[in-house]
Amino acid sequence: MMQYSQSTALSGNSLSLGYTHQKVKKEILSELDFTLFSGELTCLLGPNGVGKSTLIKAILGQIHPWKGSIQLDQRSIIDYSVEELAKQIAVVLTDPVFPGNMTVGQLVALGRTPYTGWSGKLNPADRDIVEKALSDTKITYLREERLSEISDGQRQKAMIARALAQDGQVMILDEPTAHLDLVNRFEIMSLLREIAHSQQKAILVVTHDLDIAIETADRFWLLNCGTPLISGKPEDLILSSQINQLLPSNRYRFSLTRGRMEAEEPNINFEIKGPQELVFWVKKALIKAGIQNLDSEVSVSKEPFLIRYKDKEFCTLQELVIFLK
Repeated sequence: MMQYSQSTALSGNSLSLGYTHQKVKKEILSELDFTLFSGELTCLLGPNGVGKSTLIKAILGQIHPWKGSIQLDQRSIIDYSVEELAKQIAVVLTDPVFPGNMTVGQLVALGRTPYTGWSGKLNPADRDIVEKALSDTKITYLREERLSEISDGQRQKAMIARALAQDGQVMILDEPTAHLDLVNRFEIMSLLREIAHSQQKAILVVTHDLDIAIETADRFWLLNCGTPLISGKPEDLILSSQINQLLPSNRYRFSLTRGRMEAEEPNINFEIKGPQELVFWVKKALIKAGIQNLDSEVSVSKEPFLIRYKDKEFCTLQELVIFLK
């Protein structure tokens, strides 16, 4: 079998993590192995409370492993100083707090703090890096705008630009698409994918947004209680059914044909005829309405859209459901 070589930015080996409270030790994650590759957008997915935040804190050097190690550029993470880590790993949190009267340009310039110190004085090379970060995130036109006067999506891009200005090899983002509308969620994740590929950054995104993660991520890390971390291409994990590790029970399944999580269908006793894509939505509407039995066939046509049941014709699914109920 052919072997493919990739550049490793960060890795964990036989990792056990937890906390000690009032002399009581509580293990959160155990025997964890993972690799974060340069040039890839990796999405970390798992239910709330499974330990995603604990893992991120360990990667950032905020907590030390009980067992095993995390290697950044082939060096243990605990051997880095805070100042050294700030030059290697940039972080974008879910709800950052910055003064509303700060401009986008000033925010992005904060990314140079590990190099300038708290004086914040930029030299020409720093200014070039800030300008490139603004350009790479396509927000140069927002440089003088105040954070309180731009949209949530624009503010998130400014946060990503600040992280880029840190010029580290690893970027970690905690739910960067939270609170954003559908278009902005796609834009942010596509932007991160573009940055990972074009600048050979290793980008790790913690997210619950499975649909968009499938469309944009190069790799998934799946984390669940009591099981090892699963890593692989999203499509491989879908085809092998390992994606179902994310599901809390057998009431849900990942549909290979629809490419998303769906509730298990109840037993139904009716038949629908017509184009496959129309049949799917008619069936879904009937099941959601609690209709599981019909004594006659339903047919649906596309042009014009028309539903027939017995001797009746309906122009919308709403009309059909009202009639049947």
